[in-house]
Amino acid sequence: MTHGGKRAGAGRKAKAEEQKLIENLTPMNEMALKSLEQGIEKKEQWAVKLFFEYFYGKPQQRVDVTTNEESFNMPLITFIETDTE
Repeated sequence: MTHGGKRAGAGRKAKAEEQKLIENLTPMNEMALKSLEQGIEKKEQWAVKLFFEYFYGKPQQRVDVTTNEESFNMPLITFIETDTE
C-alpha cells in the first residue's frame, strides 16, 4: 500500500480554514484562561503541566534507540577546522 502523492484531506489546511477556526475559538479565550487558572489553583497536574510547557517550553526528549534488543552504537563524528591557506 503506497501513500505517496496527493490525497483528499492530506497536507496543511488552507490559511482561510485556520483563520476561521481562530475566529470561532476567540470568544472562548477568557473561559479557557479562567479554566487553566482554576486548574492551577486546584493543583491539577494537567493544568500545571500545560502552563509550564507553554511558558518554559517542553523539556528535551531523550530516546533510547535499540534494534533487535541490542544497543545501536553510532560513531561520534568530530569536525575539525583545517587551514586552507
